[in-house]
Amino acid sequence: MKQYNNVTIAMLGGHSALEICLGAKNRYFKTLVIAQKGREKTYTNYFNNLIDDYILVNNFRELTDKNIIAKLKVKNSILIPHRYIQVYTDMPKLEKNFPIPVFGNKFLLKYEDPRAIKNPQEIDTLVLVKVKEAARNYERAFFFASSYIDYQRKSLNLLKLSKIKKEDLENAVIEEFIIGAQVNFNFFYSPLSSKLELLGTDSRRQTNLDGLLRLPAKQQLDTEHLLYPSYVESGHFAVTVKESLLEKAFVLAEKVLKSAKKVSPPGIIGPFALQTAILPGPPAEKIVVFDLSFRIPGSPGTGFTPYSMYHYGKSVTFGDRIAMEIEKAGKLGKFPLITT
Repeated sequence: MKQYNNVTIAMLGGHSALEICLGAKNRYFKTLVIAQKGREKTYTNYFNNLIDDYILVNNFRELTDKNIIAKLKVKNSILIPHRYIQVYTDMPKLEKNFPIPVFGNKFLLKYEDPRAIKNPQEIDTLVLVKVKEAARNYERAFFFASSYIDYQRKSLNLLKLSKIKKEDLENAVIEEFIIGAQVNFNFFYSPLSSKLELLGTDSRRQTNLDGLLRLPAKQQLDTEHLLYPSYVESGHFAVTVKESLLEKAFVLAEKVLKSAKKVSPPGIIGPFALQTAILPGPPAEKIVVFDLSFRIPGSPGTGFTPYSMYHYGKSVTFGDRIAMEIEKAGKLGKFPLITT
């Protein structure tokens, strides 16, 4: 790779691209967004002050095409992966036939799907069933079930309403639903300093669930025949946690770091998140991890929680922290430690 000050920070146009771009610009890196036609104006028009260059594609799967790779090479690009990589691109090609440096461990991205119940007949507690929507295959239709009979009744209803397809139901993810305060702990691990940092905490806004929860119980029941709850994420909001819980969160993050190194050496590089539910006890409060993310989280609001300030004396977003790590690796000549 050429000199680090000639590096271009590249990413798909969506998810956390603006946060990544702002962090890159703050460190005087060039930015490049790979934008999909029909959803490009956020980057080409409305926030083009953050974008130095862009590539228009018909579909994000073109990321691993030879002509896109050639353009990224010319720009001396480092690709920053986010959720769109997993949802829209060809992951096997990204792992095996993508010669552009990817910030972080791209081989861990496929391990985000959580441990789940495989056989619906084994449901003996409250579970959340995640199945692809029929209309929007990239989104998931969620429903709760507390038994196999409950699962059958609700899934058959969704099939009749054409909300889901039978083949997608057969591949649905079934997870035990933990009732507690949901908090995402968003961490960053630096292989350059061997340091684990908590940069922020957040929770999610989900549509139309959030609106339904604001109704009194009777009105919620009155809407049952009109509206099916949807858990599609529409945004995030910043939350804080009690200081007494921080050590427990770090212990869990350290266990994930250790396990990830065994599963896919060299393990975690850069941002990762623990999606958790905090249970009240007794005997003591407990943090239960129900999902993992091995890349930048989708919430720029984490910068508005105090945890990065405890590390740096100022608010540091994930976009900032990624750019800081790339800059440091460049100065030390250690790009191989932060990219795959």
